[in-house]
Amino acid sequence: MSGVVREFRDFLFRGNIVDLAVAVVIGAAFTGVVNALVADIITPLIAAIFGKPNFGDLSFTINKSQFLYGDFLNQVISFVLTAAVIFFLIIKPMNMLIARRKAGQVTSPTTKVCPECLSEIPLAAHRCAFCTSVVE
Repeated sequence: MSGVVREFRDFLFRGNIVDLAVAVVIGAAFTGVVNALVADIITPLIAAIFGKPNFGDLSFTINKSQFLYGDFLNQVISFVLTAAVIFFLIIKPMNMLIARRKAGQVTSPTTKVCPECLSEIPLAAHRCAFCTSVVE
């Protein structure tokens, strides 16, 4: 039994699980912030322009069935803003950081040129695969 418990403990304390748990908690908090931004700032700003103070009340009726598209509109605005913030504040800087890191790395060559036929051959090769000459 102690082997299973130890294995489970190692699984829980693996970096990926802890990082994922932190990401979920921060994502939930971030969603609350974006929803408040949409409800308290963006929606009233759009309402000031178009004259409708609350999108949640927007609806239409077909055959006594009411379709509440206003709340859906609020959720779409929240999603787009969340995606934009994540893209511009997380994804874009990470891509720039990765590109800088790759630009700073010097890659060692994996091939060399045969002196006889000028073909590229692996560094560990002692003979050229194309002309069969001995390569130092």
